[in-house]
Amino acid sequence: MRLVRAFRGGSAEWYIFVSTGEGVDKTAPPRPDGASAMKLALFADIHSNLEAITACLAHAKALGAERYAFLGDLVGYGADPVAVLDLIEEHAASGAVVVLGNHDAAALGHPDDTLSSHARASIAWTRAQLAEKQRTFLASLPLCVRDEEMLFVHASAAAPEQWIYVTSLREAEDSLRAANTSYVFCGHVHEQKLFYMGADGHPMPFRPVPGTPIPVGRHRQWLAIVGSAGQPRDRSNKACYALADLERSRLTFFRVPYDFPLAARKVRSAGLPERIALRLERGA
Repeated sequence: MRLVRAFRGGSAEWYIFVSTGEGVDKTAPPRPDGASAMKLALFADIHSNLEAITACLAHAKALGAERYAFLGDLVGYGADPVAVLDLIEEHAASGAVVVLGNHDAAALGHPDDTLSSHARASIAWTRAQLAEKQRTFLASLPLCVRDEEMLFVHASAAAPEQWIYVTSLREAEDSLRAANTSYVFCGHVHEQKLFYMGADGHPMPFRPVPGTPIPVGRHRQWLAIVGSAGQPRDRSNKACYALADLERSRLTFFRVPYDFPLAARKVRSAGLPERIALRLERGA
């Protein structure tokens, strides 16, 4: 993987990569004392769902979150792309990590023939809503952010620009080996999953239980897929996110109820595909 763009923001380095078959760059600057002690809230696949992300942010804040990471697909599908992007940009200005997702790239005009017909329709609608401010923010986002022992990416660290779904042990292993960090935090799959590198050097799956802290010691590598805040797909309409307390080596996945009927009504009022509204209501 070849580094084609890098810049620093706070204590982190931000990267855009082009795949060349090599691993992710391993260098990163030291973080200030106490940075790793902060609780880190992780959100992915928000998909222009303002009701979902505001509910998740409030939930995380109530639990003491002090750092935030938004793991791509900020837009697409939902009816509030401008409000969601402006909200996330405010957090980015305060030091939050934000990375690019495939729907974000599509909203900037990058072709993606893997998108479904209703996804393409929502992207076309989204593009018409965005002003220069939101387009500039999206265009500034990197594919990966490495912050010492953590790597943040939308899909797979093995080839961030290819939007690979990490659903199998092989895909988890490829991402973990490419990242070469203790923790990989990602989204894209829309369900909550956890993998860790076993003693034999191969990944193992772990099924997280919402609200139950999981010990995630640094003696292993961990890959956490935090689930979708804005469009969960596991037959539950509750929003997903995760909270990492790395001082105590704990990771907790959460499901958060939110006003999905309002989000669905907004989708219908915008003239977006009915399938999108139904998915918010049904969680599938």
